[in-house]
Amino acid sequence: MSGEMQKIVLASRPVGAPVDENFRLETAPMPTPEEGEVLIKVHYMSLDPYMRGRMDDAKSYAAPVPVGGTMEGSGVGEVVATNSDKFAVGDMALGMFGWASHALAKANELRKLDKTMPVTPALGVLGMPGFTGWYGLNKLGRPKAGETLVVAAATGPVGSMVGQLAKLAGLRVIGIAGGPEKCRIATETFGFDACLDHRAYEDARSLRKDLADLCPDGVDIYFENVGGKVLEAVWPLLNTFARVPVCGMISWYNAGALGGNATSDGLTGPGLWRSILVKQMSVNGYIISNHFDLLPEFLGDVLPKVLSGEVKYLEDVAEGLENAPRAFMEMLGGGNTGKQIVKLI
Repeated sequence: MSGEMQKIVLASRPVGAPVDENFRLETAPMPTPEEGEVLIKVHYMSLDPYMRGRMDDAKSYAAPVPVGGTMEGSGVGEVVATNSDKFAVGDMALGMFGWASHALAKANELRKLDKTMPVTPALGVLGMPGFTGWYGLNKLGRPKAGETLVVAAATGPVGSMVGQLAKLAGLRVIGIAGGPEKCRIATETFGFDACLDHRAYEDARSLRKDLADLCPDGVDIYFENVGGKVLEAVWPLLNTFARVPVCGMISWYNAGALGGNATSDGLTGPGLWRSILVKQMSVNGYIISNHFDLLPEFLGDVLPKVLSGEVKYLEDVAEGLENAPRAFMEMLGGGNTGKQIVKLI
């Protein structure tokens, strides 16, 4: 296929928070699908916190994006050329297309989408973020009715999934979010029992005081996706046999591969490990890409809840591939409300 495509590449590795100069918009020849491949015109692409880790040249569970390489990420788009009997021109597909207007993809690595349904939920509530929340809560959190759960980034696609499913399971759910508007959304839209604005607290101790008032019976499940001050505030409130699914630590991502250093209330070295032992807690890190065999189970459980309105979702849509870096940087600072998506068409 003739013509050109556009892509955002990693121009340089960030030191601390990413800046505009770490990204570059490039034009490239339009690729042509070979045997078993399709060419996708990307309609929407996902921005997710894990992408910050891919920008560092450090050992991790996945290889970093090379300098000069296309920023990676999932997207949904339309098949505009095909060399596979699995897809026809006009089909909609979900895949790892990167930050690009078009992408070549192997047909057997794509998920075909139902044309009768909105496509953007496949990037959020019915995609990797929603699946991440569902897996962490149900398989690692092991919720029981009557327990108390705390989750930060409460209005994000992962946190809002965790909180809503926990409420449906009969738990008391306390959210932590950045700003009074997000706290209002957590309670009024997503049905949390309460939500605290972490930006209103000078330190972890003051946040913990109000959190303790909202959790008189302690905390049974802490869904960890933030780290930093929130982790320090919650940790001493964890009950015996508490479960801590460790999904991410966005507050430390800009500190590089080693993350930050929690320094208060025994959250270093011996103090941290002793509390895990004494309280007999289950602390489980996980990478959702290792569990895609459970995706049908997730969709079977959550899709009906989304269609019925039991599980709600919000999307924050930026427009234009050229605006993806700015939207990404703002997202890392909590500037988004709901799932961050970029519309390309």
